[in-house]
Amino acid sequence: MEKEKQENPSDILITDQERLDFLLKKYKEQGKDNINVLSDFDRTLTKAIVEGQKAPTVIAQIRQSEYLTSDYVPKAHELYDKYHAIEIDPKVSKKEKIAKMHEWWQKHFTLLVSSGLNKKVMDEIVSKRTLKFRPGALDFIDSLQENNIPLVIMSAGPGDMISQYLKQENRLDNNIHIIANFFEFDKDGKVIKVKEPIIHSLNKKEILVKDYPAFKDVKEKKNVILLGDGVDDIDMIEGFAYDNLIKVGFLNENVDENLPEFKKNFDVIILNDGDMEFVNNILRKII
Repeated sequence: MEKEKQENPSDILITDQERLDFLLKKYKEQGKDNINVLSDFDRTLTKAIVEGQKAPTVIAQIRQSEYLTSDYVPKAHELYDKYHAIEIDPKVSKKEKIAKMHEWWQKHFTLLVSSGLNKKVMDEIVSKRTLKFRPGALDFIDSLQENNIPLVIMSAGPGDMISQYLKQENRLDNNIHIIANFFEFDKDGKVIKVKEPIIHSLNKKEILVKDYPAFKDVKEKKNVILLGDGVDDIDMIEGFAYDNLIKVGFLNENVDENLPEFKKNFDVIILNDGDMEFVNNILRKII
């Protein structure tokens, strides 16, 4: 277990305390066997800021590495500079952004294949432990496992590496399901393609849990705790016939700019790359 952390009340914003209390009461009355957790990975279960710097996402760690062909890094950064500008441009429509994000992910995965990405490279990147789990996140995962509560992780990152990060922490348990971008490998462990459908930052509304093996474990568990670091993460619930939903948003940066949208969409907002203790306390109250 991790060393116990204390939440900082100034980092917690509850948009409707009465509604949250009502939901927590229902979750407790209906029991832990009726709960499942749906979570993003990068900067949700993991920290957004590490040693004063913005933490790289799982996919960005490949982009920042020097393991692939010499032309990979400049080409990957060229793609990032082009498409990330579109991703954050408020003047670009959501429909156009979704199309461009799919184009970006597809081009980047094709580049990874041609640049020689393989299992050995991914294992070495994971072993460097550049990624840091959010304080309290591993305790949260432990509590879910101990109480047989499913955790569905939906991420635009490489699922093979997310699995390795959890395995590295001895947390790749049977209650965890990962819906992400998984690779296909040849007999030598070299990546030959990414499996469809490609998941990117803006199309989680199209990625339905009911289309994945995870659904058999969650379909009867209708009280959901959803965790994400962006408003679009709420789309992870699309197509799931839930009864009740508690949405927790991690607002890690640009607070003044993003807070109004977070207030409209999340029940609880954890500011400033805060820890998971409030979420752990929610779980304790329920179980």
